[in-house]
Amino acid sequence: MRNVGTVVRGIRTPIIKEQDDLASIVVDSLMEASKTEPFTFRDRDIVAITEAVVGIAEGNYVTVDEIAEDVRRKFKDGEVGLVFPILSRNRFSMILKGIARGMDKITMLLSFPADEVGNGILDEDKLEKSPYTLADTFTESDYQREFGDFIHPFTGINMVDFYRDLIHQENCEVEFVFSNQAKTILDYTNNVINCDIHTREKTKRDLAALGAHVVGLFEIMNEPIGNSGYNPKYGLLGSNKSTEERLKLFPKSGYQLVLAIQNRLRELTGKEIEVMVYGDGAFKDPVGKIWELADPVVSPAYTKGLEGTPNEIKLKYVSDNKFADLRGEELKEAIKEEIREKNSNLKGNMLSQGTTPRRITDLVGSLCDLTSGSGDKGTPVVFIQGYFDNLAND
Repeated sequence: MRNVGTVVRGIRTPIIKEQDDLASIVVDSLMEASKTEPFTFRDRDIVAITEAVVGIAEGNYVTVDEIAEDVRRKFKDGEVGLVFPILSRNRFSMILKGIARGMDKITMLLSFPADEVGNGILDEDKLEKSPYTLADTFTESDYQREFGDFIHPFTGINMVDFYRDLIHQENCEVEFVFSNQAKTILDYTNNVINCDIHTREKTKRDLAALGAHVVGLFEIMNEPIGNSGYNPKYGLLGSNKSTEERLKLFPKSGYQLVLAIQNRLRELTGKEIEVMVYGDGAFKDPVGKIWELADPVVSPAYTKGLEGTPNEIKLKYVSDNKFADLRGEELKEAIKEEIREKNSNLKGNMLSQGTTPRRITDLVGSLCDLTSGSGDKGTPVVFIQGYFDNLAND
């Protein structure tokens, strides 16, 4: 009988650099870990690799100059409005630098009291005491007169000043507007880059219907400029600052990588092991209100065994209702039998009430992101066992 459920291990690897054979590094690191801290491979184990090292290994980088050139090609009159950019030095500042380098004027429309992923510029208590509402639009001077500074709650940085200084350093003008309605930008300019992440398709569609010349951030650097990197599906979405003049893009070759790793592990272990690439986890900080998912998806590439959503029954519900009179071993055996006989699709069934109706890749990716962190743990590979097990799997 198994007395341990899901086990998650962070796997240390060599430091990954451009053009490294990442598939070999991942497999070799796993095999070495299985010997030094012994574990046995099983069918339906999961190997996950952070998107950061995938992008590094494939050399998928762009420069600020390349961004500037692409923006100039798409907005030839030198003026553009940015709709709903996030407030992030890591995620957006270098993108903004490239846009400013390519333009003469930027009108930046910021949402409030926070950006799309929860980075705040306004204390919600202040908004409640203000004559403004979430449906209002106001200028920078209106904002400052009513609320004061634009201070990020965690970093303590005035992000509006930070973005203004960055834009001015590129000899570009800037005007800030605050609104939660994307169409507000059309009062200032008809040229628009919509920078939102998870509502990007709708925002672009709505603005285009109003006559805007609109390009999504996912369509900037979606093709190479000369020998630059690019991402055909996500463009600059999911990119990270690399240096003061260079960004690492979201991976574009992840699917080939996960298949290569799965095939090599099958040859070495005889097991069918699932593999995925993961980025940000999909979870929200209950205190800081920051939603972690600044990437366009949690997982840009995964093997077929990770498709779908969990199909689980809620043990507490079954115990409290169907088997309310049972205790101890009798209760356990009854529940195990219930699990064995459950329907292949429990959607809408009361037995699944309270379970998490999310995609497996989003759940596993969030688990991996929490395990590897974003700092100095040195574990860009995560190995998960028992994720698909249940109480009936003795």
